[in-house]
Amino acid sequence: MAASQIEIDDNTILDNIDAEQVEFTADVDGDDYDFVVQYDLLEALSGDRPDGDAVDMFNRFIDAVSEAALSALSRNSDANPIIVSENDLE
Repeated sequence: MAASQIEIDDNTILDNIDAEQVEFTADVDGDDYDFVVQYDLLEALSGDRPDGDAVDMFNRFIDAVSEAALSALSRNSDANPIIVSENDLE
């Protein structure tokens, strides 16, 4: 699946501290998908482990997160949620 556009629904962004991930829903080429961004990805982008500021980090690196989410979606579009990890960074 070669997705071209992702539009993250800002109202769905949630920091799941216990699971160490940021969860969100996004529209990709007209279809809605649930995503999970692991803290490891945010740490790889920022150099720091999220500590109560995961949503701020997520928003600060939204372009890189979006590209990684598209990569994760193309790797496994049947997953629910789609897990976006450090391995999805280019």
